[in-house]
Amino acid sequence: MTLPLALAVLCGIGLGLGVWSLASLAPPLRGPRLLLRVAPAVVDVSPEARRLLARRPADPLPVLGFLLAPIAEAGRTLLDRVLGGGETIERRLRQSGSGLDLRGYRSQQLLGVVGGAVGGALLGLLLLTTAGASPLLPFGLSPLGAVVALLLREQLLARAARQRLDRLAEELPTTLEFLTLSLSAGEGVLDALRRLARVGRGELAAEFSRALAEHATGRPLGEALLELSARLRLPALERCIDQLVVALERGTPLIEVLRAHADDARELGKRELLEAAGRKEVAMLVPLVFLILPITVVFAMFPGLAVLQMGF
Repeated sequence: MTLPLALAVLCGIGLGLGVWSLASLAPPLRGPRLLLRVAPAVVDVSPEARRLLARRPADPLPVLGFLLAPIAEAGRTLLDRVLGGGETIERRLRQSGSGLDLRGYRSQQLLGVVGGAVGGALLGLLLLTTAGASPLLPFGLSPLGAVVALLLREQLLARAARQRLDRLAEELPTTLEFLTLSLSAGEGVLDALRRLARVGRGELAAEFSRALAEHATGRPLGEALLELSARLRLPALERCIDQLVVALERGTPLIEVLRAHADDARELGKRELLEAAGRKEVAMLVPLVFLILPITVVFAMFPGLAVLQMGF
């Protein structure tokens, strides 16, 4: 296949997708379905209704989606069977604050695999037509691109979860001190949490606000806090929430306990900072040993070698 023919195929595919997109944006000839009429009335109690109303009024490419839905479902099932780790992925999605579920994440992985395979094949065709590479190169770069895209999506999710957990750990001491001040002023646990959710602007305050929203719908506050702890899996936060739940159930004093947890969280942050500094120190030895030191040796030895060569 020559390069002009490959470009013509890509342009034809793009034209077809564009025509289908324009056709999907056309107003429907029939009235709205019963599901769309009922969804606004039950949006407060139905996650499916919220998900349905969150979609755009005109779902793009309905024809293409209808045709590719069985293939996409088979691809997601295959990824689940081959990769596994559904519980780990769901935990990372919760920790990263993503609104995706496991199905949506697998769909993104599937799109990444297809895009990586197509990109690898196009790169192989480009090298084949311009540099005269081997005809087998596109068949080798296509699976390589798919694997790279798959691993890249997993690494991005893990990085997002790790960064958000780090932010939560940084906000924890300040949050606990704020709760301690509120409790010392005479407020109850629920009022202190409400003040935190109203005044706070960080990730942890948003999580407590979500727990209070669940409590406002009728769920016990202890269960909502335990759900928050299980969703984030942050050890320091889990210990604090256990103390909060015990205080809610038994009325035990909480001020000194929260102050001690805040001090422990700060000490833990200091230790982690020192450990990170130690790892960075070892990493800084790499350019020192392999770049700066050889250049220094060359500058030290070059004048002597030049003098010896001139003398002889």
